[in-house]
Amino acid sequence: MTTMWQQVLAIDAKYNTYRTPNNPQFRTLYIRRRSQLLRDSAKAGFDPQLRKQYLKQRMQLLTDKYGASISLSDQSSLWSRSASIRGSRTNLDMLDDSLGEIRTHRRQHSRGSGNKLDLMAEDPTGLVPTKDAGASKAMAGGTSLSENYAFTGMHHIFDHHQRAVTAVKFANDDKSRIACSSLDKTISVCQVLPSPATVVCILKGHTKGITDFSWSLSNDQILSCSLDATARLWTVSSGTCARTVSDPQHAPLHACCFQPLNNNMVVTGNSRGLVQVMNVSTGKPTKGGHGKLTGQVLCLAFNDSGTLLWGGDDKGVISSFQYDMATGKLTKGKRLVVCEGSPITCISFRAWVSREARDPLLLINCAINQLCLYKITSSDGEVSLKKTFSIKHRKETIRSSFCPLMSFREGACVVTGSEDLSVYFFDIERKLKPCVNKLQGHSAPVLGVSFNYDESLLATSDAEGLVIVWKRQQDEGGAHILEQK
Repeated sequence: MTTMWQQVLAIDAKYNTYRTPNNPQFRTLYIRRRSQLLRDSAKAGFDPQLRKQYLKQRMQLLTDKYGASISLSDQSSLWSRSASIRGSRTNLDMLDDSLGEIRTHRRQHSRGSGNKLDLMAEDPTGLVPTKDAGASKAMAGGTSLSENYAFTGMHHIFDHHQRAVTAVKFANDDKSRIACSSLDKTISVCQVLPSPATVVCILKGHTKGITDFSWSLSNDQILSCSLDATARLWTVSSGTCARTVSDPQHAPLHACCFQPLNNNMVVTGNSRGLVQVMNVSTGKPTKGGHGKLTGQVLCLAFNDSGTLLWGGDDKGVISSFQYDMATGKLTKGKRLVVCEGSPITCISFRAWVSREARDPLLLINCAINQLCLYKITSSDGEVSLKKTFSIKHRKETIRSSFCPLMSFREGACVVTGSEDLSVYFFDIERKLKPCVNKLQGHSAPVLGVSFNYDESLLATSDAEGLVIVWKRQQDEGGAHILEQK
């Protein structure tokens, strides 16, 4: 029954953006109420066949009313829609006819035009793996990058937070645990596998909204920071606060992270531009462990070895620091103005993403309607622009992430939230039409995104407090289409 009601809810969420376009708050309330009613109904234990029939009729009614899921007018989004439909076939067999119509239309369109770009819409891979990657492609099962990031729908929806969920993150090397930080002053730790998903505990203690958090390497602790000018270290197993550390300037904190190789050291960034290294055992700042940005520190990121630290601020500037592993001292590195006055809301580091993208990279969200990819060019953190991707981003704290698995195909993906209520997947190596998928289901700007380590689940959060866990497409054998590390 749980699976069935989640399928019904996934259909409702799919069409949610078409309901009351001038009143997004109503759409959020609608989905929450539907979730509650469907959960209650599932507990009553109705006949599965009756439920299946209801599922078909519900889909037909929504299609008749909105007609958006099989619209053929927007050629630029034709592949993403058909991919979503194909990914839903496992659970929604009534879409077969609709899918057939779309395929027929695409075949007729490509034959009529004879244009290479149109043929790429028919075969969205577009990219042929390099000769050297032939064996790797066979290992990956021969599926395209677009097919690899297709989704069957929603695995679960959490609606227990009362305000915006600022960040959502899976635990390290963990398929089933996520944590969510919220402006409602709490952090929730949730178990999403096995079904049904549950809220394990709520971490309470901050007196103002929580802006950021980070899992420790062993997942036994969570570091959080808040607008109340404190950072807290939580013991996950007991749900208790192990230590509270106040900001030296008593300023609101917007970013925090563990030192990758020494989780006894943490770094915070405050609204006065201070980047501060602290020892959580003593609760005191380290000597020389501070740096200054031009504006409010909104995001922080280390490289894997913990020797370089980058910070982004609300003035549109990225600054790098060299970190001394022995003392915790920060030495100022390079400074780059991405766009003056446009906040940098997220920084992610990746040593290399695929066999084609071997350079160390930074993925950066900048509030100029762009997701930016930078190549790291020096040992002191200097970067140069590699590529940009268009998203809607002007006001919110939008986050993004590299997809965690190493690609055996030509191309590599990143995922990001957006203020247009969607989740986007971009192939960083594709020159034309880099968007390989787009997920719709949120009724508010999508703030946080996080894959679990094997990419079988994706968690996304929004400005109305909703968290959606998406399920990856499965192959014919029932296994998730994954790539090898």
